[in-house]
Amino acid sequence: MRTRMTKKTLVFSTLFALHALVQSPAYAAKKTIENCEKIKDDTIEYSQCLDVVKEAIDRELQTWVNNQVFTLEELALKTGRKSALAMFRRSQKNFITFRENNCRWQYLAISPSIQAAPAYKKCYIQLSQTRIKELDQLGK
Repeated sequence: MRTRMTKKTLVFSTLFALHALVQSPAYAAKKTIENCEKIKDDTIEYSQCLDVVKEAIDRELQTWVNNQVFTLEELALKTGRKSALAMFRRSQKNFITFRENNCRWQYLAISPSIQAAPAYKKCYIQLSQTRIKELDQLGK
């Protein structure tokens, strides 16, 4: 079992290092709401820019979720209790439902305006960023 944990740790460390590389300042600078706001006058390009940010934030959030699952799996191996892992998975599922519903009502409130889709995307990105910050704080 000790070898298995070591391999998992090595795999996770490699994935985390790759994630850090992809999130380097030069790469991440292109993927922010603020940068998209600079091209807000071109509706199509603005929406496409937000799509790129949304995809990047989805990948980053998934990395943080995987990290937390890994940590809780390791804890379950040590303690024999899986309740924290099950509850985390439930909380992540609930977060995804909340994020969708919270952003969807904002979209519907301003529909059929051309600003509806960007409003949804910005909401989605901002809530995902908040979740990432929360998960980051758990690791400290």
